[in-house]
This record gives sequence, C-alpha cells and structure tokens, in this order.
Amino acid sequence: MNVLGIETSCDETGVAVYSTESGLVADALHSQVDLHAVYGGVVPEIASRDHIRRLLPLVQQVLGEAGIDRPDAIAYTAGPGLVGALMVGSGLANGLGLAWDCPVVPVHHMEGHLLAPMLEDEPPAFPFLALLVSGGHSMLISVTGLGEYELLGTTLDDAVGEAFDKSAKLLGLGYPGGPALAALAEEGNEAAYAFPRPMLNRPGFDFSFSGLKTAVMLEVRKAEEAGELEARRADLAASFQRAAVDTLVGRTLQAAEHQQLDRIVIAGGVGANRLLRSEMQARFTGQVFYPRMAYCTDNGAMIAVAGAMRLGDASRADEIRAQARWALNTLARPAAAG
Repeated sequence: MNVLGIETSCDETGVAVYSTESGLVADALHSQVDLHAVYGGVVPEIASRDHIRRLLPLVQQVLGEAGIDRPDAIAYTAGPGLVGALMVGSGLANGLGLAWDCPVVPVHHMEGHLLAPMLEDEPPAFPFLALLVSGGHSMLISVTGLGEYELLGTTLDDAVGEAFDKSAKLLGLGYPGGPALAALAEEGNEAAYAFPRPMLNRPGFDFSFSGLKTAVMLEVRKAEEAGELEARRADLAASFQRAAVDTLVGRTLQAAEHQQLDRIVIAGGVGANRLLRSEMQARFTGQVFYPRMAYCTDNGAMIAVAGAMRLGDASRADEIRAQARWALNTLARPAAAG
C-alpha cells in the first residue's frame, strides 16, 4: 500500500510516498528559510501562503517519482503547529481524499518525529526512550508501543532549540540560528565559560533552558562592554552548546536508567546536532537511534511512515483538522492494534 505524506506544520513543505511493502519511495521538500530570514523568524501568514504555492506541485512531483497516479491513503500533519499552515495541508489532503476516494490519516507532528527512525535500515524496536528536541519542544517520553507514550519530562520554559536560536541571535548570527551556532562552536573553546547545566541535580526529568540563555546574554554584554565580543563569539557558542548538550544527555541517561530502557531515540531538529549525537553514543551503554540528517527537521517522509503505521485510524475525508496544540501523550494505539 502506498501512503502519501503531507507536512505543513511550520515553514517546510514536505511531501513523500511511503510503501508498506518497500519503504520510502519518493520524497520532496521545500524550505522557506530564505523567506523568513529577513524577519529573523517564521511569519505565519507568509508560511501559509508559501505552502499554498508549493504543495500541489510537490505532490505531483513525488507521485511522478513514485510512478503512481494516486496513493492508497493520505497522511497529513493535523497538529501541533501554525493553524493557517496546518489548514493548507489538511485541506489539500482531505480534498484529494474525496477526489480519489481514498482514506486519510491525521498525524501528530511530534509522533512523526518520534517515528522518523523507522525510515532507516535498522529501526528501533519497542520499547525505547525518546528524546524529542526542537525549536518548540524538549521532551523525554517512554515509548512502549505505537500510541503508548508516557511523558517523563518536558521543558519548564524555553525549548532547547529556542535557546539555541536566541543565543545565536545574541551572538549576531543569522537565521536559523541553531545550525549557525553549532558551526561557530567548532572554532571555539567549550571550556571557556562555565555555563550552568540546569535541572541535572533536581528530582524528575524536566528541563529548563531560560537560565542558560540568560547566562549567555550576561556574558555577551560583558564582552560587548569590553569590546571583545568578536574575539569571544566562538568560545561563547562552544560553551553554550556544551552546556546544552550536557543537560540533554545527562537528563536522558537519568531517565533511561530509571525506566530500565536500553534503547534511546533522538529525534526533532536539534537531533541533527553532531555533538549531541556523539555524546549520547559515547555515554550510553545501550543502543542509540536517530534518523538521517535530512529527516531530523520537518519532512513529509516521517508523516508518511507514521500514517502507514496508523492505517487503522484511516477514515473517509470529512474534516479539515488543524490543532495548534495537541499533547502527544493523549494519543492512543491505532484502531487496528486494539
């Protein structure tokens, strides 16, 4: 069965075809980074308009690459995300579902990220601990099966990706800031500044990154006042990245030990960070899984595979579903698994 996946939750238009028999068949992605860079962040109205312009040609492209006229089912991101952007994908998915008389599957965006490693040649088996880290989320989730998610910890303030982006802005780096900061950090001394590792010595598995971001801001101001910011930018970037990664890895290892899990999945945009990947591999005695770099950020392939795994939830197209907020741990097992 061929499943068409559509992702339009924020500023990437992603479309893919996933076969339940042979895996990923075709995928395409258009990024709006250049559109939003001048504003220093995502502008929802611009994002929605660009999705409208890009989505249908990408659908036609991937269907052509897959060698099919129409899919057997359509999966689309129903939330969480920007409502206007979500409605573009949801509207097209349901419209095509009616036109082609094929079922549609609404997919949770973060479940898509969580299941992205299923696209790899050696996917993780259940159960596992998932670290979902992006510009909007920092979560530790115990995953015992599809739709069986226990939220162990989340951020109490800023998501780690937001902390990366805001720290990058303080350092005068461009948008998106996270990758730019990570690149600059390779030139710096990560021990130059003793930034805090928040929450590591507190009970539970929650995160907090606002204090770390504030610590960076104070050091940037000192460097500016001394006329030394340009000379210290790389050290500031490296020290921030090390503190953030130490916090993520430390908290994840604590949770894995508590849950007695020997498999960890890292997913979401920050999951592409090379230091995070290498540190988790070095410090965890079990197996670590993550999607290839192209599928860490938003993409249609993760929605297609999630939809394929949730075909039991497929139904006739009759509702344009778009949820700005949608807790991952409210999901249930797919109907066919019941």
